[in-house]
Amino acid sequence: MTESDEDSFIYLPNDSISSIGFLETMEEQTAREIKRYQDILKALEIDHLSLESSREQCEQEASRYQEAAESLHTKLLEYEDQAKAQKLAFQKEIERQTKERNQLLQEKEALEKELEQIEKLSIAKESLHKVDISLPERSVVFKGHAEEAEKEQTLPDPVVTQPQVRCPIPGGSALITFEDPEVANRIIEMGQHRVQLDECTYVNVKAEPMTLLLLASVEISVARSSRQVLLSGLPMLSVPEDKLLDKLELFFSKRQNQGGEVERVERLSGSGHVALTFVEDGVVERLVQRGRFQIPIGKEKHEIKVSHYVSGEITDFQFRPSVCDQTILLSGIPDVLDEELMRETLEIHFQKPSKGGGEVEAVVYVPTGVSAAAVFEEAKTM
Repeated sequence: MTESDEDSFIYLPNDSISSIGFLETMEEQTAREIKRYQDILKALEIDHLSLESSREQCEQEASRYQEAAESLHTKLLEYEDQAKAQKLAFQKEIERQTKERNQLLQEKEALEKELEQIEKLSIAKESLHKVDISLPERSVVFKGHAEEAEKEQTLPDPVVTQPQVRCPIPGGSALITFEDPEVANRIIEMGQHRVQLDECTYVNVKAEPMTLLLLASVEISVARSSRQVLLSGLPMLSVPEDKLLDKLELFFSKRQNQGGEVERVERLSGSGHVALTFVEDGVVERLVQRGRFQIPIGKEKHEIKVSHYVSGEITDFQFRPSVCDQTILLSGIPDVLDEELMRETLEIHFQKPSKGGGEVEAVVYVPTGVSAAAVFEEAKTM
């Protein structure tokens, strides 16, 4: 036995174990080892089966994820195509709207220019159709005429066209007109006056200037009617008015006379003219363009002029205060004498130069509880 052979064996003391016991121990160890490895193999097989199942599940999951990814990719491509299409459509819409906006801006500019022209024409037309009449300043004076006034009347009629102006006078007051304006001014400057009624009775009255609101200017808006004409130049005939109007209506209702169906015919009071109203538009222009017509009335023909019917309306008026130079207002007169006696007493008092007075032209006294309207007339210029 070589030295190497000796090294490959383990020598046990003969006195520790027997050969039979040693063999049994080796067999048990080997069996245990085999059993252990069998258990490990079985566990490995179980792990292998579990891993195989997990692998299949992972492959299935991966397959599903792959399919989902492919579906998402497809949808993404579709969305990209849709986005490109929408972008292109938006660009075209923006171009269309930009073009339309430019057209609208051009139309707006054209309309603004047209509106500017219309406004200029409207202003020019309005200035032609509005007449501003400035009335000359005039002086009025009270000459003693007064009328019974309604209690609610406080101002004169704003459209005063007559030379007379009516102004309400409250109860307990009087108006006195002096021949000399200097006397009226002196009485007003004195203010309070002590008027003797009898030997023992006096009353105090206050003298004030009499101020009226007179019409200073009137603005009249005039307009031409599209269906009315004015017939002027009618002669003074013995033909009754109704027959004259019938003849005019019949003449101007005929087409050969450039007329049309007449809706109304009326004689304008105070002027002698006649107004014809037609049913249709266009008749007025034909008649006015011709201007004059020879109309048979009675046994003769008379020339009648046809012109536009122009109506006017007062659109504005202005008043100005005017102080009566010769007339004063006395207020605060107590009701202690009858009307006639008080009027005479006031007239006598204010005629005395010693009281600052002078020659009286007119007097009116309005007792307490009574109201009247004094009539002022235009003063004559010297």
